[in-house]
Amino acid sequence: MKIGLIGLGKMGYPLALNLRDNGYEVVAYNRSPEKTENIINEGVEGAFSLSELAEKLEDKKIFWMMLPAGDPIDDMIEQLIPYVSKGDILIDGGNSHFEDTKIRHSYLKEKGISYIDIGTSGGVEGARNGACMMVGGDFETVSALEKAFTDICVTDGYAYVGASGSGHYVKMVHNGIEYGMMQAIGEGFEVLSESEYDIDFAKVAKLWQNGSVIRGWLMELTEQVFLDHKENLEDIEGIINASGEGLWTVEEALRLGVPVPVIASSLFTRYRSQQKDTFSGKLLAGLRFQFGGHAMKTKDD
Repeated sequence: MKIGLIGLGKMGYPLALNLRDNGYEVVAYNRSPEKTENIINEGVEGAFSLSELAEKLEDKKIFWMMLPAGDPIDDMIEQLIPYVSKGDILIDGGNSHFEDTKIRHSYLKEKGISYIDIGTSGGVEGARNGACMMVGGDFETVSALEKAFTDICVTDGYAYVGASGSGHYVKMVHNGIEYGMMQAIGEGFEVLSESEYDIDFAKVAKLWQNGSVIRGWLMELTEQVFLDHKENLEDIEGIINASGEGLWTVEEALRLGVPVPVIASSLFTRYRSQQKDTFSGKLLAGLRFQFGGHAMKTKDD
């Protein structure tokens, strides 16, 4: 099986190596040629244009996109249209919104092109050595590629989850849960940091990985953060970016009427972390001064 992989970013590059190591012929393309040259130096076949990529693939072409959600996916689909034929397969392995995925699936199906959506988890390490993949799309098409998906995932780390969009839908909810779990870890260690005890945070994170109810990969990563950075994380700026999937999870929960207070709170915490001196904080300080004469610090103080 020969696969044309498009996008050699933080997930696409290691995924190309993972596919190669598992016996799949990979032809890799990236918009900037430097990354293509780098992966050629690692023994993966490269292409420096989409036309060259298409020429190097088999009659039944498989294009696997690892690109940012939104316009980059739509733009790439349009660029690929001249090079695809009936029976070819396009895969979106990024974090696209499931509604966009369904629209793309219908659009391509009219042209006889199959479209598969994969929610990919496990981070860079997973992409390189064994990912977790939630796959959606037409069952017959997915079944034809199931061995490849299974080969590049950890044991039991692949599942066909349903019709078009379901892979990205399940990954969306997965990321919402991830937001909440990370938030709980952060809050818990903040309580420890404010306590009367001189606690070794890395030691506690390591302890909690062994036999505790909250053991897991996020706790392993928590230990690594404390090992890699200064005491009390003084060298890290506490700005937390949001990729968008937490927001989509909350929006979907609102649409369905499902309460998700933990996920919603963690999302708002990320937004708040990007604000230095908030308007609402200023107003609340002013209100406390007005009704109770409480201390209010001004910038002139």
